[in-house]
Amino acid sequence: MTAASSVPEPVPVTVLTGFLGSGKTTLLNGLLRQPGLSDTAVLINEFGEVGLDHLLVERLDERTVLLASGCICCTIRTDLAHALASLVLRRDRGELPPFSRVLVETTGLADPAPILHTLLADPMLAARFRLQGVVTTVDAVHGAAQLSKQFESVKQAAVADLLVITKADLTGPEALARLHRKLGRLNPGAARVEAVGGDLDAGVVLGLGLYDPASRGADVRRWLRDESLRPAPVDGPGDDDPDRSRHGDAIRSFVLTFDAPLSREGLDEAFGMLTGVAGDALLRVKGVVDVEDDGPCAIHAVQHQVYPRVWLGRWPAHWDGGGEAPGSRRSRIVFIVRQPLTREYVSSAFEHFARAPLAHD
Repeated sequence: MTAASSVPEPVPVTVLTGFLGSGKTTLLNGLLRQPGLSDTAVLINEFGEVGLDHLLVERLDERTVLLASGCICCTIRTDLAHALASLVLRRDRGELPPFSRVLVETTGLADPAPILHTLLADPMLAARFRLQGVVTTVDAVHGAAQLSKQFESVKQAAVADLLVITKADLTGPEALARLHRKLGRLNPGAARVEAVGGDLDAGVVLGLGLYDPASRGADVRRWLRDESLRPAPVDGPGDDDPDRSRHGDAIRSFVLTFDAPLSREGLDEAFGMLTGVAGDALLRVKGVVDVEDDGPCAIHAVQHQVYPRVWLGRWPAHWDGGGEAPGSRRSRIVFIVRQPLTREYVSSAFEHFARAPLAHD
């Protein structure tokens, strides 16, 4: 509150976006460990039938909310507004721990234009929130190819105030320099930093100013203007709602679950086969797996690259493995793929190479 008015100060909102597998959740974990962002509420959105990233955020409490209704850019106009309004209302009632800012982590397939338009133009949100910065992660290994093939990746980079190049230690200096040049041409006004393992000073994010659409390039202004011309949404859009098909029919998401622990060798063989044969269509893989004799680990893959397992030591808070009983240790792996790769093909790879029967719900 200000001394002269009972009107509350608007809550700053930072949007964290970036294409599939570019390290958003790793960066988010690194930021939330720092005192400057300790009083931050977090909204996390995922593409697909099962949410997983929110379980891998180390600070999981009432201020961490999963927007689980689908890709945020496809259902954003009501879901984001309702989630933000609910956060503030519950905070003001004392039902949530205090927070002074909100960070929205989008799905890797999100078109940022409807997200930014909603935050800037929705009258209810404008009264209680202000958009303060867009942070976009760019994968140093796959980022250049994604910018060439995925228009969502282009838009995510173009709208950013801060471009965070991740995994810079996994590529050579020449490739890294080419990526810097490409990003510089795409968004010359954005600051660029390199971060390894989510290591980024929170002060860089806190120092971003108010988001000013008028200062953006012509393409960004046009994307935001186009969003203002879209029909007003209705609550509970049906399957025929055009906003639900921004990504077309070529991209699909599904989850595989396993009741029994998987062997290290079986996982290696299954992923070796999939990345070797169908890597171009394997946009993103993430999961928590019970490994024989070793317990839970987080697994990640992007196209042809499988990253080292992250041993968790314990199961994530609130993990139910997709089963009915809390405390289940059922393994769960989420796949985001492009046609012609199918669920049936991926399932057969695990059943054959990993010798792992799928769970039947």
